[in-house]
Amino acid sequence: MQSLIKRVKPAKPAKADPAPSRWAWRMQRLMLTPTFRFGLRVGVPFCLALAAGTIYLSDEARRGQLADVYANARTSIQQRPEFMVKLMAIDGVEGVLATDVRAAVPVEFPTSSFDLDLPALRQAITDLPGVKQASLRVKPGGVLQVSVQPRVPVAVWRSQDGLLLIDAEGSPIGQLASRADRTDLPLVVGEAANQRVSEALELIRTAAPLGERLRGLVRMGERRWDVVLDREQRILLPETQAVQALERVIALEGAQDVLARDVARVDMRLAQRPTVQMNKDATQELWRIRQISGQ
Repeated sequence: MQSLIKRVKPAKPAKADPAPSRWAWRMQRLMLTPTFRFGLRVGVPFCLALAAGTIYLSDEARRGQLADVYANARTSIQQRPEFMVKLMAIDGVEGVLATDVRAAVPVEFPTSSFDLDLPALRQAITDLPGVKQASLRVKPGGVLQVSVQPRVPVAVWRSQDGLLLIDAEGSPIGQLASRADRTDLPLVVGEAANQRVSEALELIRTAAPLGERLRGLVRMGERRWDVVLDREQRILLPETQAVQALERVIALEGAQDVLARDVARVDMRLAQRPTVQMNKDATQELWRIRQISGQ
């Protein structure tokens, strides 16, 4: 019996399996995924911080304290001396227009530069009738610099609204109480005459040889121009090539003094057949002479 016992060898312990378990293998594979690692590194801290912030800000008293801290910090920065604007300087205009520009900027100085809405102020200034362009900037030393390019009047436009000053683009600049206030500027009359002011100015330059006899231009039916002279004379110009037609009339005046006679109007609307109409008195006198002579 003892020999049998000696012959039986004790069983060896089983070796541990080096392979990972299924869950450990899945976790290792998951840790190799870039998206999962990014979520652990960024997403989890963000969610924790968001949850903590939500819980903290759920109290209305805490939210009020944070708002007060932010407002006080912002005010203390904005009210620093280097950010304060103390006065406004206007360049490019003077007189009434400068007063209008100041009135268009309703700012009480001193004020913080953070409180100035420069685009809105610029729009308010350019909306003025006499202003063509404007630029605003805050200069060192607390000065709001306003540079204005005014509209230059080139003619007086008589419309249904009265007498208006207009610039080279036809934009109204201001109202006139009387034509005598700006006798240095030519007069254009008629509906939408301001939209063709460049053409009107060219006709006025062409009519320069007529001197002080020129009274103005009238826009007829938004199609063509009439040149108005003293003694109630008119030169009717065509829709196209109006300058050339006016030059022909001036050449005719220089050669035969047509406009110095009893002429009511010179009709140039038909280039092939210009006509001259005598005034009423001259026409009656002509008929009287013909009756006497029996013609």
